[in-house]
Amino acid sequence: MKTLPLLALSLLLGGCAGGLRFDDSQRSVDHGSRVEFIVVHYTSSDLDESLRTLKNGGVSAHYLLPAEGDKVYRMVDEQRRAWHAGDSQWRGRTWLNASSIGIEIVNRGYTDTPHGRTWQPYPPAQIDTLIALLKDIQARHGVAPINIVGHSDIAPQRKVDPGPLFPWARLGAAGLIPWPEPATVQERLRQLDGQVPGTAWFQHQLARVGYAVPQHGELDQATRNVITAFQMKYRPARHDGQPDLHTAALLLALPD
Repeated sequence: MKTLPLLALSLLLGGCAGGLRFDDSQRSVDHGSRVEFIVVHYTSSDLDESLRTLKNGGVSAHYLLPAEGDKVYRMVDEQRRAWHAGDSQWRGRTWLNASSIGIEIVNRGYTDTPHGRTWQPYPPAQIDTLIALLKDIQARHGVAPINIVGHSDIAPQRKVDPGPLFPWARLGAAGLIPWPEPATVQERLRQLDGQVPGTAWFQHQLARVGYAVPQHGELDQATRNVITAFQMKYRPARHDGQPDLHTAALLLALPD
């Protein structure tokens, strides 16, 4: 009695032996790239250690940029998920590993000294290479400029990379990200007329731009961390997490 089922199974498997047959003649026009975000990081280490970590350390990124800017290491295929964003949120989307491309930049980040925190600058050639890579990815995947972000933008409670010395203004000048025009910032300062808005206003504006920020109207540490992340990006000379007129004007000068 067991012979017939076994015979049927063998015939079924035999029929699949040639593999699946796909017909590509009828294709849907309703589709898009899975990539919605590009996240920029620094590695906090030198090139050798960065390569070891990204290959074997339980964390990964799609691309790694050496300081010399002479090459780009492709670590993970763009169609695969890399483990670089972690617990993250931007413009209402969470856990961005599945929908982003991660770019790690070889840079030691910061060192805490008796005289304060010092940050490592980014060589111009490295940023030239980054800009070329970002333009290539953006063109192929249609990533919106507002969605090219730093790790500190999407995880401001636990990350500070790529730090205040990362030249976001160069990315703005290259048309890669929204950047507040100086004339617009001055006009917004005039409109504010010396009045610093309340904490709830800052929380609302930061959320409008894309940040995950409390909305309870209190200037707690979580809110200050988000303000700091915004200031590191748009006003790196002073990133103390304190709401002030210039920060308010910068927020008002950015589009939705």
